[in-house]
Amino acid sequence: MCLAAGAGTRLRPLTDLLAKPLCPVGNRPLLDWAVEALSGATSDLAVNVCHHPERMRAHLAAHHPSVHVSLESPVALGTAGAIGRLRTWLDGRAALVVNADTWHRVDLRPFVHDWDGERVRLVTSTPGPFGPGSGVVASLLPPWAVDRCAPEPSGLWKQIWSPAIDAGRAETVHVVDGDGPVVDCGTPSDYLRANLIVSGGESVIGEGAVVEGAVERCVVWPGSVVGPDEHLVEVIRADGLTVAADQSGRRI
Repeated sequence: MCLAAGAGTRLRPLTDLLAKPLCPVGNRPLLDWAVEALSGATSDLAVNVCHHPERMRAHLAAHHPSVHVSLESPVALGTAGAIGRLRTWLDGRAALVVNADTWHRVDLRPFVHDWDGERVRLVTSTPGPFGPGSGVVASLLPPWAVDRCAPEPSGLWKQIWSPAIDAGRAETVHVVDGDGPVVDCGTPSDYLRANLIVSGGESVIGEGAVVEGAVERCVVWPGSVVGPDEHLVEVIRADGLTVAADQSGRRI
């Protein structure tokens, strides 16, 4: 399951224009990166949507037609509530869960294939003991953990991860370190960083964008324009909006 229903408030004003899972990294929507990662480990995929639902559903229908879409309305149900809403679809199966806004290149196949099937398993991007500040790349939930998720607003930390650790980490939860780059694209700074990792430090120019001025380590969304008198450094240009890594967006 790909969690893609959040509002993306920390990435505003970009997410006022586009749902965060559709924001491009390396000229590919974050959602497509996440679906690709899941597809290597399983063929049964689900994505939950809430904000900008029509554009999300249209993108999934066009690019991932076999994906099961779980619409959450009027509010997003959170990471645990989203799984609870899909318990009928899961039909007693375990769940592999990723966040659409986390760009990564971690191979999830070994993470799934050597799982014991009984413990909650997590792959993280932060070294040291697992806790509230740990970066979670993916989570494997056995059926008993899925059954604890109700279709109501709640999070996996409160419902599954924290109780499992409190009950005895070695017996109920297994944490492994991710092997590969991982960026939580929650803020403009991190979103820009993910793009620059993909591009090797070069500016990322979207399809149909017009760049007449100079750009350095920037992201220019598809169809956007950089005028001849502009010199942009480490910003995101999106639909007439300029968003610096360390400040809010401004219209031009």
